[in-house]
Amino acid sequence: MVARQGAEGPTSGSNVPARPGHPAQPRAPGRPRSEVAHRAIIDAARELLVEEGFTRLRLEHVAARAGVGKGAIYRRWPSKEALALDLLLELAEPHLAIPDRGDTRAELLASIENPIRAITRTRFGPVIRAMLSQIAGNPAIGDPFRSSVVAARRAEIARVIERGIARGDLRADADPSVATELLAGPVYFRLVFGGPLDEDLARRVVDTLLRGLSAS
Repeated sequence: MVARQGAEGPTSGSNVPARPGHPAQPRAPGRPRSEVAHRAIIDAARELLVEEGFTRLRLEHVAARAGVGKGAIYRRWPSKEALALDLLLELAEPHLAIPDRGDTRAELLASIENPIRAITRTRFGPVIRAMLSQIAGNPAIGDPFRSSVVAARRAEIARVIERGIARGDLRADADPSVATELLAGPVYFRLVFGGPLDEDLARRVVDTLLRGLSAS
């Protein structure tokens, strides 16, 4: 993720330095101000990005909605590209892992169902729709997105293919790179050009793939 600069003020649970003749007073319980501000900025950026699109996004508008000074944003993100990228990475990360289930077909289904669920049922969906053109054409966003989220998805699906080969479910010459594109491609094709994103799509894609890659 984009590097963030230091937190504002003392950390949660620390004591306020004592003045001469006065004992140190413990900080009131609750999250540190820097964490609260960070969350408010991220949430405001997400809302404005979905409402107005990336090209109309202004950091001063984000600051106003978050209830912070503009400097609080620049201490964490040097540009709106950096802020939007951090938001994308945060929303995408929970949907990347494909655990070993001991069942190749179930894992292949998960490789499609995970992004479908993220797009249709979580806050990632409206944000990725708002950012598609930037991912495609803005290197400041597209390059790090591909090197992190896309690379992580490729690596997860490659592990699924490798496990399937080791179990004897898939052909030994199954190409993980091509399999990734065959599995993920239909999801993003429909995201861009239209069509239902549902479990039926996942089943049909996986069954078609298995007809070509199955070891039996």
